[in-house]
Amino acid sequence: MKASDLFVRCLEEEGVEYVFGVPGEENLDLIESLKGSDIDLIVTRHEQHAAFMAATYGRLTGRAGVCLSTLGPGATNLLTGIAYAQLGGMPLFAITGQKALRDNRQGKFQLIDVVDTFKPLTKWNYSVTDSGVIPRCIRHAFKLAESERPGAVHLELPEDIAGEEIEPSVPQRRVTLRRPNADEQATEQAADMIRAARQPIIIYSAGANRKRITEQLQAFVEATGLFAIGTQMGKGVLADDHPQSLFCMGIHKHDYVHSAIDEADLVITLGYDVVEYPPAVWNSDKSKDILHIDFMPADPDEYYSPAHEVSGDISNTLESLRVALEDTHFDVTRLARLRSHVDELLHKSEPADSYPPTPQRLVREVREVMGRRDIISLDNGIYKIWFARMYPAFEHNTVLLDNALASMGAGLAAAMAAKMVHTDRRVLAICGDGGFMMNSQDMETAVRLGLDLVVLLVRDDAYGFIRWKQAGAGFENFGMDFGNPDFVAYAQAYGACGMRLEAGDSLHEVLERAYQYGGVVLVDCPIDYSVNSELDGEHHVDRAVLEG
Repeated sequence: MKASDLFVRCLEEEGVEYVFGVPGEENLDLIESLKGSDIDLIVTRHEQHAAFMAATYGRLTGRAGVCLSTLGPGATNLLTGIAYAQLGGMPLFAITGQKALRDNRQGKFQLIDVVDTFKPLTKWNYSVTDSGVIPRCIRHAFKLAESERPGAVHLELPEDIAGEEIEPSVPQRRVTLRRPNADEQATEQAADMIRAARQPIIIYSAGANRKRITEQLQAFVEATGLFAIGTQMGKGVLADDHPQSLFCMGIHKHDYVHSAIDEADLVITLGYDVVEYPPAVWNSDKSKDILHIDFMPADPDEYYSPAHEVSGDISNTLESLRVALEDTHFDVTRLARLRSHVDELLHKSEPADSYPPTPQRLVREVREVMGRRDIISLDNGIYKIWFARMYPAFEHNTVLLDNALASMGAGLAAAMAAKMVHTDRRVLAICGDGGFMMNSQDMETAVRLGLDLVVLLVRDDAYGFIRWKQAGAGFENFGMDFGNPDFVAYAQAYGACGMRLEAGDSLHEVLERAYQYGGVVLVDCPIDYSVNSELDGEHHVDRAVLEG
């Protein structure tokens, strides 16, 4: 058998469904082996897009998504997507080709040290110099990528190793391991801290979204009377219409929901990582007692120094705490008043006839057309903040955004992967014109795959987020504006359908029409960002509201 055949058999043993990538000549043996496999090769139009898709597949399934590139420029094009997975805690397995280790006749053409280049951005990476190590390398890679904290791993497969004939061999068996539970004494100490507190508050984050702790979190807050706030990447773990949800910390400054943290003398964090929400926003004076509950010990920060940590399966910890706190219940009156007030402030209706629509209207009308389990995928731009802050989420991983690397250009890829994983749900990619054009060529990939997918193109003909920051810093508008194609014609050129929101149109009706049309549909929607000034400064709730 060929070494590349063994490599693919190992991928099959790991349950790999897709390999996303752009092949090169150094991958040809591997591509030939994939041809005879049950694994689907998804050829994208850019390696970065392939890595974004693989990372999102990993985010949604818990199993490492696989991406592929050739050596040199193909490998460096993967890097942004690899960093996206590594910082965002998404399991990803990257494969790159390389020139022959022996008898390389091409000198240094396209040759860079890919392994050393990838080292700072991966949990583990390695160059396969001996075909005999393929089974253990692949088993090790997947195990490491998927274990807490998940992230990116990489294997380099040189073309002469891939193509060599070897003795028949078998993959190492994939074994599913249970996550360890927390130490009982650590859990008891956490229960004591909660009992002794006057008003604890819960912050749930990306780690909570990864492992689907919704059932245990909901039971815990209902049993104890505690309220919970999500970070951007935690949205949906506790449904926003649950009476003890305090919605989302959508901006990196004091917002209305932070008033609940101001009231708290104990902050209980679930799956919290400082990479995706700065603790200085909610612990600016470093005075909060913090109880860290996660699969892993805390990554200390000047503003995040937990008084106690409980490391182990989060769901099991919450269940154990609920039992231990059976006779403990906190008064919900004050925070229920706060929730009602913040709900009114964040989710008030905007005029339906505003044109171009404001971000608030955009959020409201998107919510009207999406079901509770349907998925929105946000690229990076100022609209992401409005959606994080105001869009009600009702289930885990139904709002896909990245607030770790926060790369532009990932929104379309994440939506495509989400639709492949959840074929029964509506998926909406929400992209600014700046981010969309970074990987817009993969509209062709979406059409080729036959995906039913709607892209809401939020157009302001500028890098709107940076223009907002520029204005906030007191600088004049400079260097942020650009031209755009006719996006309706652009979509049609790829074989997709293009629609445009016109004055007098109802956005949710246009979006509903797009879903009824089927296939890939792009909706060109201008946006009025003059209201972005509402995000400036800090937002506080008057204490009189809490007192009633």
